[in-house]
Amino acid sequence: MSDPKFIFTGRRSIRKYKQGDIPRTLLEEAVWAASQAPTARNVQPWEFVVVTQGPRLKELSTIVSPNGAFLEFASACIVVFCHDTKYYLEDGSAATTQALLSLSMAGLGACWIAGDKKEYAEKVKMFLGGAADLKLVSLIAVGRPAEAPAPQKRGLKELIHWEKF
Repeated sequence: MSDPKFIFTGRRSIRKYKQGDIPRTLLEEAVWAASQAPTARNVQPWEFVVVTQGPRLKELSTIVSPNGAFLEFASACIVVFCHDTKYYLEDGSAATTQALLSLSMAGLGACWIAGDKKEYAEKVKMFLGGAADLKLVSLIAVGRPAEAPAPQKRGLKELIHWEKF
């Protein structure tokens, strides 16, 4: 069997962006898609902050540097927080993935910037005015792609195992 061809196989981490605003509706659609992610016991612990103002993006990029220094050049950032529940990281990661797929399908470039357990997690929460029980899961830089990286992905035959290794 050849590798399946799905519409989201073109999704890549994009760290270089063209200048220009992103329509609010596309950002709302990405957050809505994120909110439809599977969640343990349907807790839905997520909260999202969307940052679009240039000076705030620049300051946020400084906080998450060097990991997310490229955020300064993005048009928006979707910050994914979860209330401190048993499965906040799994739930927030599923939400992040769905947002990334939604953005890719809209023709936008995006990149996941790690949040959980990072030394800057509390600084990001304070900068955005988050409640004490929130955990930073991720930041998603969003923009119009100025690059089209094509890293090799492992083929299905390389990674699938039936019944045992």
